[in-house]
Amino acid sequence: MTGEEPNVRIGDVSGSTFAIGSHAHAESHHHGTGAPADRELLQAVKELRADLERVRSTEQTAALDEALAETEAEIARTGQAGPTRRERLRQLLNDSQALLGVLASAGAVAGLLGM
Repeated sequence: MTGEEPNVRIGDVSGSTFAIGSHAHAESHHHGTGAPADRELLQAVKELRADLERVRSTEQTAALDEALAETEAEIARTGQAGPTRRERLRQLLNDSQALLGVLASAGAVAGLLGM
């Protein structure tokens, strides 16, 4: 040995498939970026976030935007929005009923969440 070992770093591997070793085998069964409903939700979330930029910011809209950003990141990372994330969005949208009437995108997200 030379005293210098190779340096290997593995970053975030969520959503990845890999195998290490001389006889390693890895198989991936990931198709697309989540269920069609989650892809629709992702698009609706992006549209609502864009619309929120055009309204006056309040505590409610800031909290909603933060939850939408987290939902967008989760769907991009895992292909789906988990039940806890969906419930949080439902609560925030329910608290922001005035937005549902003003922003069509809020209604789209609410519809995809089963509200």
